[in-house]
Amino acid sequence: MEEIPVHGLEELERHVQQLAEAPETPLDTKLFDEVELQLNDTNIPPLIPRLLPNLTQVLLAYDKDPTILASLCMKLLRPVPFTQALTLASEDALIQALRSPAPAAAILAITVIEKAARSPSDTAILSIMKGVVEEFLRTWLSTPHVEVGEKATKALGDLLEVDCDRRTSATIDTKMSGLQIASNMPPGQGLLWRRIFQDREIYNLLFSLCSFHTIGTGPSQLDERQKSLAQARLLRVLPRLAVLDFQTITRSHFPEIEGRYKIDQHGLLYFAAVDMVNKEEDMLMHITVIDFFAEFLDVMSMTELTKSTMDYLAALMKKVASTDETLYKSLEAMALDPETSPELVDLLVKLNEYP
Repeated sequence: MEEIPVHGLEELERHVQQLAEAPETPLDTKLFDEVELQLNDTNIPPLIPRLLPNLTQVLLAYDKDPTILASLCMKLLRPVPFTQALTLASEDALIQALRSPAPAAAILAITVIEKAARSPSDTAILSIMKGVVEEFLRTWLSTPHVEVGEKATKALGDLLEVDCDRRTSATIDTKMSGLQIASNMPPGQGLLWRRIFQDREIYNLLFSLCSFHTIGTGPSQLDERQKSLAQARLLRVLPRLAVLDFQTITRSHFPEIEGRYKIDQHGLLYFAAVDMVNKEEDMLMHITVIDFFAEFLDVMSMTELTKSTMDYLAALMKKVASTDETLYKSLEAMALDPETSPELVDLLVKLNEYP
């Protein structure tokens, strides 16, 4: 220990061991803070096997606010790869942390899960963990904590980007390097995409938690406020997914599920853009949908669109024009705004004139 002196480390080890044996022991927050403040990239690696296993055990049994425990765990986990993290936190432990009412516990679990975005092989491993993926998506959409929702939204986008099999999924080519997937990353296998879109229970979860037809207070239901948060989170991630794999988010995967939620046409994108929100009664979400269309079409305008993609976009815009006058007028105003990018204006004009 002379090479990496950390004041209070031995005392903390004894305290954590005591917590593991007797979870009701009062937490010495000052000691935790003191040790955490001394941690850095040099001294963290040798401390991982000394502290993390017992900290993980304590977290599973701790029934009070775990913020202090989770904070130290996250710092220790920073250099740990996904596969090693799984030896410290089992699938059941991750699910339990995601279900915790404490945001710190959920954030810790997402910190482990998002490590799978470091390589396609790691996302492939994650895709096998159906229970973790399902609970991650449930937490993403149903958590009332904004910081948890934001972290999960980013993690989901990162994971699906790394997992994207660009050899088979691409239907659009990007013009701007900012929209391109990192060229030094090997293509993913698409296994996480298939876990989400081709697993009946998980696919249904996206619709049931986001559809305004399922507002309620019963099991697996969300009240009005939480429903709006879930809808906004889905809308936020879709423009990114559209660039990655437009076909997957715009085609039917389980017609009986999509039909259950009164979708005129198939696909998650169409559901979110047209049928998900009760625009007459939820004014704020109607505004969010309008903002979504602006972002979505802006992203699409920066791509080389295939004919099939243009056909889909044109059909979507015709539906909007006939059912949502406010949204249509907003897009019309955007086309006339001198600050709108030339690419977006060009796309809006083409869609308006599309046969």
